[in-house]
Amino acid sequence: MKTLSLIAVALLAAALAPTALGADLLDRNATGVKVAANSKGEALFTYSKGGKVKHVLVWGAMGARTPVKGGQQLKFKFDYAGGYGKYHTAYWKTFKNTCGEYDGPTIPNMVAACRATDGTYWAAQSWPRPLPNLGFDPFTPEMKSMYLEVSHWTGDLPVLEVHTDWIYSGRFQQVFGRYTFGGTGVYGFGTTKFGAPTDGFGVLIYLDTLNSKYGTGWKRENSFVPHNPTGVFCYGFFTFDPTKGGYKHPPGQTAMRGPGVGERYRLTASGPGVLPNVSAEVPGLHPYDANNPQDVDYNRTENLILQSWGDSQCKAGSR
Repeated sequence: MKTLSLIAVALLAAALAPTALGADLLDRNATGVKVAANSKGEALFTYSKGGKVKHVLVWGAMGARTPVKGGQQLKFKFDYAGGYGKYHTAYWKTFKNTCGEYDGPTIPNMVAACRATDGTYWAAQSWPRPLPNLGFDPFTPEMKSMYLEVSHWTGDLPVLEVHTDWIYSGRFQQVFGRYTFGGTGVYGFGTTKFGAPTDGFGVLIYLDTLNSKYGTGWKRENSFVPHNPTGVFCYGFFTFDPTKGGYKHPPGQTAMRGPGVGERYRLTASGPGVLPNVSAEVPGLHPYDANNPQDVDYNRTENLILQSWGDSQCKAGSR
C-alpha cells in the first residue's frame, strides 16, 4: 500500500509555514483564557501572556467554505488592541457580553467557549501544535509553545474517521482514515516538498503515539495532509532518518528513529476555515499473525473500508 510516510511530512516545517497556521491562530502561551461575544457577531478573547492581560477582538468569519481551486478560505479579522483599531475607542471596556453557557459538542483541548444569542458557538483551544516529529522532546522555545486557536461555527463539525491495519504482509502497522466536512473531503490543492499546505484550504492532521520506543507518554510521530479530493489519509509506521525529509532534530541526534508504534494513537486535525480542531483516538495493534484467523479477518475488513473510499493514493491490497 502506498502511504504518506513514504513522502515524510515535516511537522515543524508545516507549523512555521504561514498558510499552515490557519486563520484561527490567536496567540501562543496564553493562560486564563476567557471568551465573550455580543449580538454583532464579534467575540472578545481575554487572556494573560508574559505577565500582561490581553484583549483581542475577533470577527468576520464562521464555519468553512468547500475547497475551490483558486478560491479563498474563510479567515477571522483580529484587533489586538481590544477594538481600538476597529472603533478607535477602548472598545473592550464597554463590550456587551451576551454569550451564554456552552452546550455544544465536545472538542479537544478546549479552554474557553460559549453559545451566542444567534445560536452560534465561539471556542478557544490550547494545545502543543508545534511539537517536533519522530518522538523528539521539544528542544526550542517554539516547539515548547502552546498554540491558542479560536473558532466560530454552527451546526455539525468536521468528522475524523480513523482505522488501523497491517501493511506489507503484516510487517508494519498503519493508521488510515478520512477527514470530511458536510459529507465531502477536507483537502487543499498543494503542499511544499516537506508536506506543508500551500493554500488556505489545506490542513494538517497530527499523529501522536503513546508509550512507544520514543519513551513513556504521548510523543509526536508525524503530521500529514488528507488527500484531494477524498479527504483520505494513510500513514505507515516505518523507520525514519531524521536528517532527511526536512525533519527538525536536536543537534547531534542523527540516529534512525522509529518505528513509533505505540499502545494507542491520537490524531488531531486542524479545523478547516474557522472551525475547531477535532480529534480521534484508537488502540495500537499487536504483531501480525498470518495464522491467526482474527488477524486475517480484521485486516480484510479494514481493507474493504479503505477500498470503498476510492482514494488513488491509498490503494487497499497493494501489499
